[in-house]
Amino acid sequence: MTVWPEERAQTIDSFNTVDMTINVGPQHPATHGVFRMVLTVDGEVVVDCEPYIGYLHRGLEKLTENHDYRQSMGWWDRTDYLAGMCCEGAYCMAVEKLAGLEVPERAEYIRVMMMELSRINSHFMFLGAFGADVGSFGTSFVYAWRERERIYDFFEEVSGDRMFPTYFRPGGLQADLPENYESRVRWLLGSIRQGIEDLDGLLTGNEIFVERCRGLAPMTTERAINLGITGPILRATGLPWDLRKAQPYSVYDRMKFEIPVGEQGDIFDRYFVRLSEMYQSTKIIEQCLDQMPKGLVLNPDLPKTLRIDNAECYIRTEGTKGEYGVYAMARGGVKPYRMKLRSPSFCNLSALREMVVGSYVADAIIILGSLDIVLGEVDK
Repeated sequence: MTVWPEERAQTIDSFNTVDMTINVGPQHPATHGVFRMVLTVDGEVVVDCEPYIGYLHRGLEKLTENHDYRQSMGWWDRTDYLAGMCCEGAYCMAVEKLAGLEVPERAEYIRVMMMELSRINSHFMFLGAFGADVGSFGTSFVYAWRERERIYDFFEEVSGDRMFPTYFRPGGLQADLPENYESRVRWLLGSIRQGIEDLDGLLTGNEIFVERCRGLAPMTTERAINLGITGPILRATGLPWDLRKAQPYSVYDRMKFEIPVGEQGDIFDRYFVRLSEMYQSTKIIEQCLDQMPKGLVLNPDLPKTLRIDNAECYIRTEGTKGEYGVYAMARGGVKPYRMKLRSPSFCNLSALREMVVGSYVADAIIILGSLDIVLGEVDK
């Protein structure tokens, strides 16, 4: 049977495809939290992406404004719950700035050591989950969880809690370290380095892993800055911006460490920057142990009830996801008048749509994973 060109064209037109909408989340295990993104796909190619947040909103800022400065401690380590002590540190620094409180030198060193252990703990979570996203079939999770459990055991010894230690206090710390802390931490650092090497060997040298990640969803430095992106994603573009060096706080100005950077700003660079940061964090912790002074861990002049007159400040810290900022305002009394969180994960999510559009559906999952978001911090 002969089909004339006009008839063939009509036949093809009658089979035009229609874009399909796919829900990823809000409970999908690949989303690293209660997050939902709606993908519009043409076959296997993503043509649009709409993120939905707010499933984990707890009202952190308003809760803080309705409790006194000490009572609010428990809310903040539930933001970036993978690195609670980093969040506690930022909140305490804001309150101390408002009140003009001095922190004992020993407490500053302990804070830095615990914040860097928290950073390592968070990055282990990223490496374990991201490796599983790309296809390590859980092996990366096993390596990462082994080290995270050991870090959490130490946190429990120090503070009495694992994930939500509430160990920091405005003016210092809840309590001093246990007597065996130095030998305990040095053993822990040896275990951590072994865990990093295990994951490095499993993923960095894996040809399939590299092929899936290299060149995918690249980001330029200029575009990252315009979107408000900070942290490892910004450093992956090649810009060595780290608040611990650019605007040192606590005793970071006494620490010697390098700032790992990438070249292309792609998914592989984001992965490798975080992996390299973990080695640098172990160096900072060792320096804290070597330089640790004796003395108090809580300001002895701290009043029983903390009242702060008119004052306001903005504190910037280098969180595990980027610039974790706290804006605080006091107008008298025992409660803050205003308290706002600058969430790095929320800002980093602004790049998700343009990263995902044009990629395959399978790649959209690892693009999301490369952002390393924590929804407790996004939703607040």
